[in-house]
This record gives sequence, C-alpha cells and structure tokens, in this order.
Amino acid sequence: MASLTAKYRPRRFAEVAGQDAVKAILSRASATGKIAPAYMFSGTRGVGKTTIARIFAKALNCEKAPTAEPCNECAMCRQALAGTAVDIIEIDAASHGGVGDVRALKEDVGYAPLEGRFKVFIIDEAHMLSTAAFNALLKTLEEPPGRVTFILASTEAHKFPATILSRCQHYVFKMLPQADLAAHLEGLLVREGLEFEPAAVRIIARRGAGSVRDSMSLLGQALAYSTGKLLESEVRGCLGLAGQEVFFALMEAIQNRDLPLLTRTLRLVLDQGLDLGFFLRELSSCWRNMFLLRQAGEAILPELGLPAEEAAQWQDWAKRFTPAHIHACWQMTLDGQQRVIKSLEPAQSLELLLLNLACLPDLIPLEALGGQPSSGPASGGAAGRGPGGATSPGSASRTAPPTGPPAGSEAGSSTPASTASATPASTAAATASSPLAPAAQSATPPPWQATGPTASSTTSATASAPPLSTPQATDSPAPRLQESPSQQAAPAAPAPAADSAGPVSWEGFQAFVAAKNGSGMITGLAQAQGEWAAGVLTLGCHNGTHCNMLSQGDNHVRLQRLVLEYFGPQAGLEFSFEEREPQRSGSEVDREVQANPAVQRVREAFEIKTPGQVTLRERR
Repeated sequence: MASLTAKYRPRRFAEVAGQDAVKAILSRASATGKIAPAYMFSGTRGVGKTTIARIFAKALNCEKAPTAEPCNECAMCRQALAGTAVDIIEIDAASHGGVGDVRALKEDVGYAPLEGRFKVFIIDEAHMLSTAAFNALLKTLEEPPGRVTFILASTEAHKFPATILSRCQHYVFKMLPQADLAAHLEGLLVREGLEFEPAAVRIIARRGAGSVRDSMSLLGQALAYSTGKLLESEVRGCLGLAGQEVFFALMEAIQNRDLPLLTRTLRLVLDQGLDLGFFLRELSSCWRNMFLLRQAGEAILPELGLPAEEAAQWQDWAKRFTPAHIHACWQMTLDGQQRVIKSLEPAQSLELLLLNLACLPDLIPLEALGGQPSSGPASGGAAGRGPGGATSPGSASRTAPPTGPPAGSEAGSSTPASTASATPASTAAATASSPLAPAAQSATPPPWQATGPTASSTTSATASAPPLSTPQATDSPAPRLQESPSQQAAPAAPAPAADSAGPVSWEGFQAFVAAKNGSGMITGLAQAQGEWAAGVLTLGCHNGTHCNMLSQGDNHVRLQRLVLEYFGPQAGLEFSFEEREPQRSGSEVDREVQANPAVQRVREAFEIKTPGQVTLRERR
C-alpha cells in the first residue's frame, strides 16, 4: 500500500485526474503532428506535470503514431514505461543544472532520433538551472533541430527569464478541487477492493490541498494504519487531525465565553500533537460554513458539500452568533494562521487567538464591526456566561442604543438596553428569562430621551433639522439585519428619563465618547470645538486637513454613529473651519511696503545713507 503513487501512475491522458484543458491540447497536437519546439509546464507539486510530459513523449514515439493516446503495448511504449527509451531523455535540473550539463545536452540535440519519431527532452525542476545554463539554452529552444522538442516542468515559473518563457508554450496546471480529488481516491479504493467511510476520504482530500501525489501518499499512510475498513476516526488519529467534537467544544466556549472550557479544549489539541496549521485551516472552514449558513440558510447547503447531519449541526451553531461576530472570527482566524505557524511560541499564539475570538465582544464593540447586539443567543455569547444565560430572541423587538458603562464592561457590552416598544408584559417576561435583564433596566437612558423643558425644546429643534441617515461602515464585515415591517412601523417612544439626566450638550457628548471606548476612538475630536443648536451638532475644525480627518472614512462613520446614539435619531452633523489666507513671506511683505505710495513719498523726502540713519535732503 505504500507504493500507491507508483502503482497507479497514469499511463494514458484519460487516466490523469484533472487538467482537462492541457490533456485535450496535447492529445490533439500528438494526433495532428503539430508539435511545438518547447513546452513549459508549471504548477504546484503533485498535479501531473511530469506524468503528462511522459505520456506526451510516449504518444509522440508510439509505433501507432500519429495517435492521440499511447498504446502502451508496442516496444517503444514499453521502453518508455521502463525508463529505457533512448529518445526520451529526462534531466533533473536540481542536480544537473550547470552550464556544462546544458552544453552536453546541446551536443545530444544535434543527433537524430535513433528509434522513435521524436527526440524528447524532459527537464524536471527546470527553475533550478543556473543563469549561464539558461543563456546557453536560449538559441536551442528557439530553433531546435527537426524532430526535437523540449518539455520544461517547474513549480516556480516566476524564476524563469522572460526570454525562456517567450520561447515556450506555457501551460499552467491547476490544483484539483476537493470533490474531484475525493472521487479519484474513492476510485482507487474501489479498485483495491477496500471498504471506506466517505468522510475519511474527504478528510484526506482536504488535507492533500489539491495535490494528487500528496493525497495518495496520505491515503497509503492511512491504509497502513487502518485495521480493515478506512474509518474517519482512524484517519484523524493517523494524520494528527482534530475531530468535529473539538470544534463543537470550541464553538460552545466561544459563544458562552467559557474560558476554562476553552483552555481545556486547547490543552487537548496540544496534548494530542495535532497539526496546528491544518487545525486552523479547518477552524477557518468552520467559520466560513457558519457565515454562509447564517446569511443564506439552507439554500447554500449543496455548495458546502457537507453531510446532512453535520450540516444541520453547523446550521444550528450559526444561529447562535451574529453575522458580524462570525465574520470577525473568520477574518481573525485567517489572519492568525501565519502568525501561529511562524511564531517562536506556537501554543501561546494559538491560545491568544482563541481567547481573542472568545472575548471579542468585550474587546471590540460589535457596533464598530458593522453589527448590532442581538437580544438572544445570536449575540455570540453576549447574553450570558453559561448555558443558562441566554435570553429569548422574541422578548424585544427593537434595541435602543447602548449607554451606561464603557464598552469593556459586562453590562455595557453584553446586555442590550431595554426596548421602547415592548409592552410591560413582554418586559416582565424578558426580565424573568434573562439574569442580566435588571442591569439593562437600571441603565440610564440616552440624554436625547430626557424629558423636561430643555429636552422638549431640543426635540423640537432637532425635528426641524435635516435627519442624519444611519451610517454604514464601508468595511463592515457583515450586513445589518433588516427589521420586520411591524418593527419599522412602530416608532420608538421616549423612555422616562432619570432625575439625573440633564440636557444634551457638547461637553456631555465628549464625556459620552470617552465613556464608550476611550478618548482615542475618534481621531481629532478632542481638538475640535462643538456647538449643539437647532438639532445640529456643528464641529469647528482648525483647518481643512482637520475637517477632512473628521468627515471622511471610518472616523466619520464612528462619529456619525455616536452622534445618533447621544443626540437622537434625528440629529444632524456639520463641519466648519475658518478659511485663512496663506502666510506671506518676508520678501512679499517687503515688496508690498515698497510699493505703497506713502512709503515712496517718504523715500523721495529722505535719503538713506546707512541702515538706521536718514538725513533731510538739501533744499535748493
């Protein structure tokens, strides 16, 4: 079983997995006799470059040529299969890449084919040729003798000089899709007469990463470890891969922010000696599947290629997180792969990544990610610290902007504010079902909801100002959920204000921003002068650059969101700065003074002999 690669090496174009376009072109060229002087095969390892080169060489020299496929029965084909064909020369450029080797090759090129129709030179790992060897090969590639063709195979085509590439027909070999690779492996197992679980074959195909040779090597390793039927559990144990139960445990720990469970799961991964690189690849695939299921639902299931039971489990997990949380975790996992693999402390780097995923709602407000906190388990664990901390998704129809403690605290980041449109009965039900509901009810309402003479006058002035549309971040990782028609039709009634709530003001807004996420949340806001009047917040900037800093990009998006949260949904936002004349140089000022008529009259009346000394001109 250890020689599956050699045992099942393709002998005809039709037996090669994938590369349909390349096979069709070369097969037609062999059948018609239209052979190019040089070919260039490039692509990742194990996708069939050398195999197709050998098949093409056999087809050119087959006794039944011209033919689209070699017969593998004639003397020439049998010699080629045994590696003894005198007219098919294979050169390993990794060990024979000097200029002397190329000069010896050029001498062989001058001789006509001895037994076959064509003399074929296959140069494997051709990018290992030296610069002098490339230069020595240029003229031969451009104008080789008749009945001679070159095939250069390489995994790094970017290392070839442009003069070499321009003389070759370049074909790029693609990595095989996972489904095609799994089908190829299943065909081999059927030919071997072995039983297998489809999930086990899918794992090997995924681990092979598009390479047929790597996948077949892994299959041979798994069959050597297996006692009979190829099982998924045995494949994971043999290859050092985590099982689905590990990823489900991680999702539970991340959703509930259960750090002890997260630490135990990580310790299990490390103690088993699992492949951390592939573990992160699978974790990234989990976030991808959850995001697609969260956004598209069951319609995306055929595209994911998951078994029905596994797809149902991931669909259930997708409903427990917000799209913003899933998308952020997906992106952080992708970005963290290289950091973990290249780190001097891979275990600690992986632990830091998983802790960041679990504590993401505490570290970064979900509003900054383009999403809004939800009232149920879909808040990514924000509803509670354990299994009993989830609230009912139907207990509130619309969440008010969060206020109160900073974004890093539990009450401020994980509990949505009480809704304005909820009835007393529904509010009581929400209180009974959520252990964090009292904290939400006791939170101070936003300043724009305060009652009293000042608040009413502010509300009336705000109504006359042009409304400010709700900002949407351009780099939002997930679209906002649309409200139902019933939610859009019910306007949010002002909540009763606490006695300590005062009128909104510029100073209050500055304190509100500082409490949300620190004074550095809005770059340049501390240097601006604000004025709240007639429902519009006007920010006075020092200059145009300062104004652009506040009115453009992500800075502007965050500022708009905070203005709406503090001053109310109808608040407006304007920017202003004083146009200043550019400062003139000393020479410009001097020229202007000298051109002044008064100065000219003085100069006519006085004569300046030395600096600081003037005398009256003598009168005639």
